[in-house]
Formats: sequence, structure tokens, C-alpha cells
Amino acid sequence: MRDYIKLMRPFHWVKNLLIFVPLFFSGRLFTSNKITDLIIAFLAFSLIASSVYVLNDIKDADKDRLHPKKKYRPIASGHISKAHALMLWALLIVISICLMALIGQSIDSFYAALSLPIVYMLINVLYSNGLKNVPLLDVAIIAAGFVIRLYYGAVVCGILISDSLLLTVISASFFLGFGKRRNELKKGTSTRKVLQAYNIHFLDKIMYVFIGLTLVFYSLWTITRGNNLVYTVPFSMLIVADYCLIIESNSSDGDPAEVLKHSKTLMCLLVLFVVFMFICLYVNP
Repeated sequence: MRDYIKLMRPFHWVKNLLIFVPLFFSGRLFTSNKITDLIIAFLAFSLIASSVYVLNDIKDADKDRLHPKKKYRPIASGHISKAHALMLWALLIVISICLMALIGQSIDSFYAALSLPIVYMLINVLYSNGLKNVPLLDVAIIAAGFVIRLYYGAVVCGILISDSLLLTVISASFFLGFGKRRNELKKGTSTRKVLQAYNIHFLDKIMYVFIGLTLVFYSLWTITRGNNLVYTVPFSMLIVADYCLIIESNSSDGDPAEVLKHSKTLMCLLVLFVVFMFICLYVNP
């Protein structure tokens, strides 16, 4: 059972917390009747994301055996057979669709609630079957996954996303994607074919372009949103600076979930950011 849980990578579900952002940032967390729907949506999307991880591990098992860390994954190490992994993949899909259908009955846009996670899964299947080898497009697909999460949360709770918040998430997603590629290339332990098309100098420059865009767009959002949210900008600067410090060390492979998992400082900064944001939105609006 431990190997099956490891195969699903539940810690990576932290990325799906982006689903809660539209409602939290709207200031209607305690007045909305969509909390239960959002929790179910989070579970449904997390299972879809896990199904993608399972499918990727099945396809990449042979290459993973050559990687110093990935060779310990359940399928690559032989602890779980590909046949059993496929059964788990099908089970995750079925449960996720049932959960999506459940929340689809209580929101205005049933098809959007069902289609967005399916679109996420399909683009990731295409990613695994060749698009991951296309430079720039590989990172664009990673960024699209974060945007889909944001829109999924917005659809479930019936909230419109502002342009500045959307641009913030897009820029941050590209930053995270290029940062991951940078560290994979720098450490030289990845078997990704697409890394042959990148170089450190390009990744450094493009990564920091998206850092600047992220901070600018987020600052614009706080100014237009009001509620003293502009005072959260220094927290966002510290978070970005600490993240850059971590991924430029030799100990990180640049994966956002793994970086967060192993950095108490970054975790504390994020908690402080959320607490201060909560105070601005709900305690002293």
C-alpha cells in the first residue's frame, strides 16, 4: 500500500491548493456556500493529477531506472508492475469523474466542472507522448496546468478571475517551469531529451524575466484590489528571493513541491503570507 501511495505522489497535491485561491482572494470565504464543492473539486483534481503521475511513471519506467533518484520509484524499482499500475490509473480516473459529476450537479457550469480536469489530463497525456520533447512548449504545458487549476476553482465557486491575477499565475507558472528545467540541466542527472535544446544562460535570463513579471502583475492586482493588500508585496518578494536561493543551490532539482517539502524557511514565509493576506481580506478589510 505504501508503494501505491508513493506512486500517487500525494505531496504534489499541494499544487492543487491553487483551486482555493479565487474564493480566498475574493474575500467571500465565510459567506460562500461553495466550500464543500471546492473540497470535493480539490480531491477530484488531485486524483486526476495522480493518474497523470501514474501514467508518466508507466511510460518512463525504463528511463527512470537510469536516474539516480527516479530509479527508486515504485514502477522503476519493480515494486509495482505496470499492469497493477494501469489498474490504479483506471480506478483514479473513475473515482475522479464520479466526484466531478457530484459537484457538477450543484454549480452553474456542469460541463466546465467536468471538462477542465479532463483537459488537464489530456494535455498531460500529449505531454508524455511527445510534447515534453518540444522546447518552450514543454514549459507552456506545465504553466497551462496551473492556469487550469485556477480556472477550475473559479468555475466551481462562480467567481470571475481578474486579468492581473491571471497574468500573475501565468508568469509565476512559467518561472517555476523554467526554474525546474534550469536545475535539471545544471545537475546533469535528468534523462529529459528536451534539455538538449536549452542552456543555462537562456534559462537564467528567461526565468528572471518571469520573476519580474510575476511581482509586477501581483503588485498591480493588490493595488486594484485594495484592502491594504499592497503590504503583502514585500512577503511575495521574500518568497521569490528564497525560492531562487534554493533552486540555485546544488541540493534542489527545481521541482516546486519538492522545494517546498524540504524548506522550512519557504514554508514559514508562505504561511506568514497567507496569514497576512487573511488579515487584510477578512479581519481588517
